[in-house]
Amino acid sequence: MDPALPMPLACPLCAAKMPATAAFCPGCGQPMPSAARAEGKVGVFPENIAGALAYLTLIPAILFLVLQPYKQNHFVRFHSAQCLLTSAALALAATLLRLAAVFLAAVPVAGPLVVVLTAGLFAIAVFVLWLVLIVKALQGDYFKVPWLGALAERHANAN
Repeated sequence: MDPALPMPLACPLCAAKMPATAAFCPGCGQPMPSAARAEGKVGVFPENIAGALAYLTLIPAILFLVLQPYKQNHFVRFHSAQCLLTSAALALAATLLRLAAVFLAAVPVAGPLVVVLTAGLFAIAVFVLWLVLIVKALQGDYFKVPWLGALAERHANAN
């Protein structure tokens, strides 16, 4: 099953309506097909390892998008594109936070405190997101970051 296609909203056996995330049909109890997972091998790495390596730095992500056989693999291409898009979005968010910090520094006492707390929470959130992306890639999942995951999926499907 293509991971880009949504799960059925009706059971293929009894046509009962169900949410897209249902694991079993509420009408007949039959298990629903699960989303595709990375299980093969690409180049010298298993697909899930290559997908996780894409998140370590920007260098593997860029290399996986231009080198054979990695650029032919949908899973690796998706995670490489999502890494680059997420890195760009986080760099933009960090720049905006830095700009806001300049203005907040003018507020006595509370301004610097807000800057430190916001920067700390941002750093923790980025670290947690990075860990989640690596773990999901290692599990072979097509975990999509909101908004950016759809763009990465489009890029992965374009080749």
